[in-house]
Amino acid sequence: MNALRNKVQLIGHLGANPEIKNTESGKKMAVFNMATSETYRNNNGEKITETTWHHLVAWGKLADIAEKYLIKGKEIAIEGKLISRNYTDKAGVKKYITEVQVNELLLIGGEKANA
Repeated sequence: MNALRNKVQLIGHLGANPEIKNTESGKKMAVFNMATSETYRNNNGEKITETTWHHLVAWGKLADIAEKYLIKGKEIAIEGKLISRNYTDKAGVKKYITEVQVNELLLIGGEKANA
């Protein structure tokens, strides 16, 4: 059960092309956002769709794959773990961020997902 303690699985669509960065140590990273949507009916019978945006980070070979194959609108499945961190912005305000560190990436949408 230890492997299940911090595990995230998501299927959704990319909000933009990945941003590719190289660290000072030469390691490649890809930063991208994914939207997941859930649809349900409220008490009045109206169909409601809620969209949640997720901040994703991929490193190394996964960053290479993201750079080569991921484009805005593409449907993907990811598996990873939640990472929480904080930083201080230029105005001196402490900011908190939660992101998913991607461990596995699956392309789902095919070519018709190009939006």
